[in-house]
This record gives sequence, C-alpha cells and structure tokens, in this order.
Amino acid sequence: MKFISSQILYFTRSRTTKRNFRLLFRFLLVLTMLVVIYSVLFHFIMLFENKEFSWMTGFYWTLTVMSTLGFGDITFASDLGKAFTMLVLISGILFLLVMLPFTFIQFFYGPWLEAQSRAKTPRELPENTHGHVILTNFDPLTINLIGKLEKYKYPYVILAPDMQHALELYDLNFKVVRGDLGDPETYKLLRFANAAMLIANNDDMTNTDISFTAREISEKTPIVTNADADHSIDIMQLAGSTYVFQFMKMLGESLARRTLGMSMGTNVIGTFDQLLIAEAPAMRTLLEGKTLLQSNLREKTGITVVGLWERGLFENPRPQTRINATTVLLLAGSAAQLKKYDEIFSTYREYHTKGTPVLILGGGRVGQAAAKALEERHISYTVVEKNRKLIQNSKYIHGNAADLETLNLAGIQQASSVIITTHDDSMNVYLAIYCRKLRADIQIVSRANMDSNISKLHNAGADLVMSHASMGANTIINLLKPNKILMVAEGLNIFRMPVVQALEGQSLADSQIRKETGCSVIAIRRKNKLKINPEPSILLENGDEMVLIGTSDAEKRLLTIYS
Repeated sequence: MKFISSQILYFTRSRTTKRNFRLLFRFLLVLTMLVVIYSVLFHFIMLFENKEFSWMTGFYWTLTVMSTLGFGDITFASDLGKAFTMLVLISGILFLLVMLPFTFIQFFYGPWLEAQSRAKTPRELPENTHGHVILTNFDPLTINLIGKLEKYKYPYVILAPDMQHALELYDLNFKVVRGDLGDPETYKLLRFANAAMLIANNDDMTNTDISFTAREISEKTPIVTNADADHSIDIMQLAGSTYVFQFMKMLGESLARRTLGMSMGTNVIGTFDQLLIAEAPAMRTLLEGKTLLQSNLREKTGITVVGLWERGLFENPRPQTRINATTVLLLAGSAAQLKKYDEIFSTYREYHTKGTPVLILGGGRVGQAAAKALEERHISYTVVEKNRKLIQNSKYIHGNAADLETLNLAGIQQASSVIITTHDDSMNVYLAIYCRKLRADIQIVSRANMDSNISKLHNAGADLVMSHASMGANTIINLLKPNKILMVAEGLNIFRMPVVQALEGQSLADSQIRKETGCSVIAIRRKNKLKINPEPSILLENGDEMVLIGTSDAEKRLLTIYS
C-alpha cells in the first residue's frame, strides 16, 4: 500500500503530469460537447422524419454509432438522416477509436508507467539513512558481498545509472537507487556523508571518477576501489580512495601460493591480534595418510588444527579424521608455532626447482599475477595462452590449453601442479576434467568466477578452487567489522564472544562448545592478554573473551544457544 501511495504522490506532483491532465481534460470536454451536439441534432432530424424519441435515446443512439456498435434498432429513413449517421460514424472512429486511445496512453497511461518505474528506482535515500554501504556496480563480487551484508544486517543500496538496469535489479529484489556515477548530487542524495562505506568495483577510470566525485561530499567516509592496472593504484589514492585492492592480482597470487613447492609450508590467510590463521596442503608431506591423532601436531608444534578443507568442503577436526592428499589443513597459532610447523613438516619445499614447472593455463591478469608470484619464489613455470598479445616472454607458449599437443609441449606430463585461470567457468571445468584424465596425480588449482561453480570444479577434479568474488567480499567485510570478525574463507569466520554466565567456571573441555555448536575456541583473552590455543583444562572465567572459528551455520548455533 505504501508503494502504491508513493507512485500516486510522484504521479500527481509532476508538472508534466499536471499539464497532461489538463490536455486530457480538454480533449474529453470536446468529445462530450460533440456527443451533446449530435444528440440534439438527432432529435431535430427525427422530428423532420415525424419520429420522436426521448433525450436518453438520443444519447444512446449517438454513443452506439460513434463507437461503431450500431445495433440497428434506431435508424433514419431520409437521405439527410443517413448522411448525418455517416458523419457521426466517421467522427466516432476518429475521436473514440483513434484519438482517445492514443491520447489516453500518451497523457495518462505512459506517465503512469513512468511513475511506477521511478517509484521503484528512486533517486535519493531518506535523510535519516546512515550506516549503509553504497555499491556502484553489479557483478559476482557484489552478489557475494550483498549476501554477507544482509547476514550482518548492514543496509546497502546499488547505484544504477540507467532506468532499465535499475528496474532489472529491482525485479531481482535488490535495493537500488538510480543516479549518475559522476554527479556529486547523486552521492549527496545517497547520504554518502552518513554511509559506512562506498564500493567502486568498475573499470579503473570509472572508479577514479567515483572516488574523486564522492570526496566532494565527504572526506571521512571510507571508499574501497578495485584497480586492474598497477599504475592506477596511486591515481585512485590521490582521487580519494581509502583502500585500493587488486582483487584479480590477489587471486592469482593466492592460486600460486597454493601450488606444491610454494605451499608445502603454511600460508597465512588471516590475522586476529597475535593469532595467525594459516592453510597448509597435506599433499606430498609427511602428514599424508595419517590421522590427526597420529600426526601429534599439537604436541610437536603447539599449533591447533581448527578445520580441514576436503575438496572445498569444510570439516570439523576429529582425532580419527584422516589426512588425505587432497586435504588442506586450517591451522591456528602464533608466528613461532607456525614456523615450527614449517620446520618439521615442510620437507618438500624444493620440489619445483628440480625441473618440474608449474603449468598455468591462461595468461590474463590472474595468470600473469600467478606467474609473477612463482617467479619471485624462483619456481619455474610455463603459461599457455592463445592470445598472442598477452604473451610476455619465452615462458609463454602460444596455443589452446584444450589441445593435447599444446599441453604436452608445455610439460603436462612433468608438471606437479596446474593452475587454471580462464575467466570462463565452463572452460575451467573442461580443463579440470581434461587435466585430471591426463594426469591422475597432478595437483589442480582452479579459479572460479561464480561461487555457484566452486563445487562443480571440485567434482571435475580440482583440488583447490578460489573465487575472486569471495575473496573481495571477505576483504570488504573485514574492513567493515575490524577486530570483530574475520572471514578467512567462504562461509568460515573468526569472531569474538564474551564468556556468558552459563559457561563460567567450566573447563573448555567440559563446556562441549565444539561438540554442541561446531565452533572451536582458538584463543582466550584474559586481562588484556591473549592465550593462543588454550589447553582443554583451562577454566572459563567471568570477563574472559573467547575467540572462535566456525562456519556461518555453526556461528548461528552458538549465538542461539548462548545468546
């Protein structure tokens, strides 16, 4: 009801609408006068033919003839009457069947539809709007981010420059406002000064323009931008961006870090005060084939296994959980503990330097970033790229990655890892299946453009799959909630929670937090000191703050039980 009233309010307040109403009223007035005149003439001509009818009959005859219904129950006998009938019929066709519909559509129905569209896609937010996130583009990163914003109850709005795109987003149940990306008035109407953050993830020039324009309204509101080119970073910062990221480059570097030789040790993926969260692939390490109980990781290093990734699925650790070649351990500990883990278990770090290159399929931005990361670690690599313009040096091979001859030339039979980086998920699935058929023992690390395709890529044979949409969304959420929550992976969070009364006096083991909720306590803050990986026997006291890790569902269960 509120939406209908807003449409009517907009429709009636428009100056154009008021002018159209006046024109429509004049047309209807002329039409009414014409009907009255024809009805009067009908009576005179009928009297001429010695016939008499009521005034109501005159109006009835006029309207039936003008509308071309012509029931034939009342007719003229004289030539004058027939000529008059033809005049009424022709004018009826002209006024009622031609001019009236077009006039109605142009002056009423068309503006009414436009009013509906404008009401769905307003140009401003209410004056009391605050703490919202402004999104300036709609892409996979935005879709992923909106899901997280809704989860943590952050209001958001998508800024769409054209009506059609705005209506499409509205029909998809997204909150949208229409406006010009380069107009300062747009950000004033979006209450940018009261916003929690503005996200600019368009092309570099547009992002620079957005940052520079929005800064005219407020100097304090954080602006997060994505840069494709390296030289754009400084320009965006000068334009007013608070944070500038290269999400595609970050994705390429992350894919490279997870290849064998680069990732035999721990890869730190998040920090929470002095607590470090790291990933460690088990493939071709001393841990492969053992259970967590047999590994004695905590006794040897002091580190805690807080979870395991098995082909994209997160599992809570149990003593009898077996560590497979496809397992990626999620570890929590201090810098010293992670270093000790590397010293004991990272025995194959030089694997790639012995003539076994990493094979990178795709030489775009992600592939180039992965190649650069490998080169900095002195790890040999070969890039397969079919676009000659993207070939940079002798380590690039021109050809189609789906061609067996090209893959053999690139060294598919000798490579220990392959990184799939194309921007087409269907092609990535195809290449994952192809490479797995060619080499059952090769490590496959793949990029996913849409999060919905992550599980499909795992099923196709990929050992590790990463999405720049998830990576970018996690980075932005961590900026919005600093020191409150840390997203280390899709659906996996680190968060704080005070010890509630129901847990006071219990030991960590007796509390059964992991068993009941699926969350693991990885640190306890007591009197401003952080105790990392506390012993199960530690007693939980009033005033303590727990640092936990768990999936989104596990976090919800914890908050429900100990709300």
